[in-house]
This record gives sequence, C-alpha cells and structure tokens, in this order.
Amino acid sequence: MQGNLLYAQSGGVTAVINASACAVIETARKHKVRVLAARNGIIGALREELIDTSKESASAIAALRHTPGGAFGSCRFKLKSIEQSRAQYERLIEVFRAHDIRWFLYNGGNDSADTANKISQVGKALGHPLTVVGIPKTVDNDLAVTDCCPGFGSVAKYTAVSVLEASLDVASMAESSTKVFVMEVMGRHAGWIAAAAGLAGKSADDAPHIILFPEITFDEEAFLARVKATVERVGWCTVVVSEGVRNKDGKFLSEVGSRDAFGHAQLGGVAPLLAALVKQKLGYKYHWAMPDYLQRSARHIASKTDVEHAYAVGKAGVEYALAGKNAVMPVIVRTSDAPYRWKIEPAPLAKVANHEKTLPKSFIRRDGYGITEAARRYLEPLIRGEDAPPSGRDGLPKYVRLKNAMLKQKLPSYRIDDK
Repeated sequence: MQGNLLYAQSGGVTAVINASACAVIETARKHKVRVLAARNGIIGALREELIDTSKESASAIAALRHTPGGAFGSCRFKLKSIEQSRAQYERLIEVFRAHDIRWFLYNGGNDSADTANKISQVGKALGHPLTVVGIPKTVDNDLAVTDCCPGFGSVAKYTAVSVLEASLDVASMAESSTKVFVMEVMGRHAGWIAAAAGLAGKSADDAPHIILFPEITFDEEAFLARVKATVERVGWCTVVVSEGVRNKDGKFLSEVGSRDAFGHAQLGGVAPLLAALVKQKLGYKYHWAMPDYLQRSARHIASKTDVEHAYAVGKAGVEYALAGKNAVMPVIVRTSDAPYRWKIEPAPLAKVANHEKTLPKSFIRRDGYGITEAARRYLEPLIRGEDAPPSGRDGLPKYVRLKNAMLKQKLPSYRIDDK
C-alpha cells in the first residue's frame, strides 16, 4: 500500500498502552506499511517531530508489549474546533502531505477521541486523503460504547492487590498502632478504579470496609460514624477514596484551584484530608497512601486480560484504517461473563467523543460504601491472569527503550501557540 501510517499516544499513559503500539507496528509491517510515530502526541505532529519506527528491530517492537509508559511520549493538548484553530488543522494537513501520511491512529481517552474525530473531518475538506482511527486507552474506564478500556484492567488489579496486601499490614498493627488506613485512587468523575478495590474483600468485615465513589455525595457525619463503627467491630478500618469525591455543594474535596491543559480541575489529594479528619474527630492513629503514577504504571502486575485487550485494539485499528474505515474506534464487546468472552467491533468516534461512562447505580451497594455482585461479575474477568515482563539478572524487569530516530523535517518550524 502507498503512503505512511502515523501513530500517536495521548493523555495519561497506562501500563499497557505500549502493547497497543506494538500491535499497530507489527500489524502494519505485515501489510508492508511504514509506521511513523509522533513525538509527544499531537504536539509532535504539529511540530513535525516524527519518529521512523522502521529503524527499530522486530525484537524491540515486540518488547513494547511488556513495557509500561508511552514509548513515543504523550501529551495533554486538546485541539479546538476548526473555526477556532484553523491554522493548526492546516498545519497538520501540511505535515501529513509532506510525509505522505494517509492513515492516522490516535491512542488515547475521551479528549483524544474528540481530537481524532475532528481531524477525521478535515482531511477531505483540506484536500488530503486521510483515514483516522481512534485507539481506546484510559485507566478511568470511562469511555462510552466499549465494554471496558485498555489500561483499566491493570490498574484495577493493582488497586485490588494493594488494598488486600496493605490491609493485612494494618490488621497486624491495629492493636497498638494504626487503626485507619486511607488509600486514594484515580477517578475524577467515574468510580471504576475505586470500585475495583472492592474485589479485595468478599465479606462485610473484609477490607476495604469503606469505598467513597465520585458518584455518591460525601457525607462527613455518616462517613465518620461508619469509620467508628467499623473500628469498634473489626478493630481497624481500610478506606478507599476516589480523587473525585465531592461535597454536597458539588465541589471536589481536594480541589486546589488550578486547571490542567484540558481545562480539568487539578485535584490535590483527598486521602490526607480524610485521614486528618479521622484523627481530629475520632482520635484514631492513621496512615494514608496515594499511589498516583504507581497505579497506572505497574506493568509488573498487569492483568493478562488487559494486555490482550490493548493488543487487540491496536491490531484492529490498523486493519480498520487500511480498509478505509474513517472516524471509527475499535471497541471491546463482551459476549459472556462466565466464561468470559469478548470480541472487537468498530464504533463511530462521534459516539465515543465527549461522552463519559460513569459507574452504574446497580454497581454500588445501597449503603453507598461498597460494590454489588453485579459489579463483581463485571470487574473480576478484567483483572484475571498474569503477564509478567521478563526479568534480568539484576532482578529488575527488562523494559525496552527505543532509538526513536527522528525524520528530517521538511517544513518551517512551528510554534504550538501560533494562531
């Protein structure tokens, strides 16, 4: 096939986003199509900072499947409408034309799906044949249409295992030391990761004893009463809280007042806030943890199911693009819970972009502090299986660093803040 394929990564990376990159490159190579990669997402495309992946060996590309992070760099940058930022769209088409890019695959979450959808509409309008496919990725599991999002299964597994292990520690020390452990997880508007923590416990007295979801308004008095009752009954209490928990006024408990590049409120840490509240009101000794980047980069404990999902959507993305399926995203369709079965199907980007999937009410217990059996049936298959990376003699995982050889630029330099 004539022309090049451009692949780019966007937004917060995951433990398995490089598995999608691996699939994209390996599948394209089978079709004799050269893959270029934009350095740092759409920013690299605008700056004409393009990586020639044909310079990488087959073994290096294969190693991407078990390497965390974003091999080509990612970004938080959202394209506005073509009416607002026509110069940026014209620049992208100039870069695509200069390097004979006929297919563009953008690997990211909700904002990235929106960007891909916008770009899919301008190629023809600006006179350049272009097929655009979005590749799903997000630890938040909040993309619409798809049953689950590549990246979520691994962070869910990390969360459940961490809660299980840390709670054994707390139980050991509760008699004379820590009575309350608070662990904060990601999830601005959707409580999928917080819900995954519930997999750590099977009975009422198993940790986590309290899960605070962004879908449920935080009630300080009820929360403190629940902590107190749990400590008096069990001897200790593990709390898992989503970063996006809000008060009755609709304000994030941990909002610090600033905004990120996508316009989202920056959240400053709700775990220490709740831990201090417990100490002040109840007098219990406490510990808190905020895994932050650790939860989304923990490739050593990735879910095998998640890795398979990530590879499958990357492979399908190339196949859809080469077949001329414009403005679509390969999504995961669950066909059975037990045994767990799934398949990949194309979905219009317009149905994914700017739609957010929050945790269903049926997944949250009536008391608002835990998960239901329906949630457990949905979540458990996503964390199953191990896919450990190879280990070196030093005892550390063997992760790959690519050469990332840059193509020679053909166009004048470009500043991102150009209008």
